[in-house]
Amino acid sequence: MADKNHFSGIDLVKFGENISIIQKRVTFENVSVLDVYEKTLAVFKDYYQYEVIQGADRKTMEKIPQAAFREAIANALIHRVWDIDSHIRVSMFDDRIEVVSPGGLPAGITAEEYLSGKLSVLRNRNLANVFYRLGFVEIFGTGITRIKQLYAESLIKPDFEVSENAIKIVLPLFETNVNLTEDEKVIYKLLSKTMLKSISEIAPYVPFGKSKTTHLLKTMGEKGVVAVEGKGRGTKYIIK
Repeated sequence: MADKNHFSGIDLVKFGENISIIQKRVTFENVSVLDVYEKTLAVFKDYYQYEVIQGADRKTMEKIPQAAFREAIANALIHRVWDIDSHIRVSMFDDRIEVVSPGGLPAGITAEEYLSGKLSVLRNRNLANVFYRLGFVEIFGTGITRIKQLYAESLIKPDFEVSENAIKIVLPLFETNVNLTEDEKVIYKLLSKTMLKSISEIAPYVPFGKSKTTHLLKTMGEKGVVAVEGKGRGTKYIIK
């Protein structure tokens, strides 16, 4: 049974405003895979879900789609290399979650095939079957596709990195700021909620000139979407 399997576990860290501020650090190990999954999900709910009272009702809101996080953790567990003595690493920030699973892709699948969802090679088939029967994952091989679909309406999209020794999934905050023009959305995607950025760190990556970029940032500030700090060459921008 999969819930009797023990493995090297998950290291989870919740950072504050920067990586020098650690709000929570915990390692889940020497327990069943399903226990690790549930405990990790519980921490997620503490930091990325909240309730809003609407009249007599309470509505659960999500800063990051829970379904996307579930897929990312399940994906890390199902596809990880079990003979590598290294924990899955979950780094939680105010504006994103990073899930890094040790071990690259199984033989017989390329990074392009993995990221497109066209092909899936199950490294841990028994565990995958258990997660599927319990409803933790959808149809095999659709994890990455499902995460992308869950962010279809978000301004900031998830990111996926595949290397020889690890697979990394980055889940950003779900942003749907409809108060922005299409040009402003291009700039918004380059900004951060935790890091100030200067015009020189933004302009080279947008299809506008420096003057138009500065004007758009000013307009976004007037809309209350962006905060502006400093003056002259020292001016920097951050998402409110």
